[in-house]
Amino acid sequence: MTLFTNVRKEDLRPLYKEGFVEEEIKTTYEQLRLKKNNLILVLYTSGKLLLQGKKKEIDETSQLLKKHGVGEKQKTGTYRSEVGWIIGSDECLKGDTFGGIVVAAVKGDEKVRKQLIELGVADSKKLGDKEILLMAEKIKNITSCQIKSLLPEEYNTFKGNVTELLNNLHQECASFLMPGMHVVDKYPGCDVGSIQEEKAESKYVEVAAASILARSTGLKQLDFLSAQAGFTLPKGSTHVSEALKELKEREYNFKKFVKVDFKNVREFMRGK
Repeated sequence: MTLFTNVRKEDLRPLYKEGFVEEEIKTTYEQLRLKKNNLILVLYTSGKLLLQGKKKEIDETSQLLKKHGVGEKQKTGTYRSEVGWIIGSDECLKGDTFGGIVVAAVKGDEKVRKQLIELGVADSKKLGDKEILLMAEKIKNITSCQIKSLLPEEYNTFKGNVTELLNNLHQECASFLMPGMHVVDKYPGCDVGSIQEEKAESKYVEVAAASILARSTGLKQLDFLSAQAGFTLPKGSTHVSEALKELKEREYNFKKFVKVDFKNVREFMRGK
């Protein structure tokens, strides 16, 4: 993936002299979309510029952007060269107080891997929420995938520990896409998959794509729950006390919004 940050619309004016032409923007998250031959540049409202196309064209344009002092090029990982079908899986919301849990899996061969790389797939942690939502839809159009999204109410009915639940969901998603070599972004207690690799999203493009689908689905789940609650639910588990108080004041059933086995939730419940 090639991504520049801190880019302004006016910074890209020199590209018009290089043969780039404007295209119609496709979403409200885009400021500008430029094209030259098969290379597409998308400038998001966040100031991130995404280059999509063949490696040679991307490299040449990257040098051109650096020459004109446009933004800052982000360091990107180099994915491993693999042969045959790979199924990558990753999860989201595991550490969030609000929301349940999401696991996604993506299947790819050499052709699909090339398409994902040209699309600009990267570890979801390197992308903003707006880019994640857009990228997820593009991934779904070129890959076979499977997503399991458990709302808090269903998550809270599980009697085992979260590791057992994760193992089950990763296996279920991968089994749906079999055959293929299953690569899992390793987590403590992981005992599924052909390969269990730490930071697998930076080594296998299928896992990177799965991380994007998982996070996109997680964002949509939190949006759905926020609509149900009537206020915006926070991500993570650090700054959630005010939202927990709001649930209490509105007399909502905590099991429908949070993971009731989390320590901070148990402590809050005991403090009622």
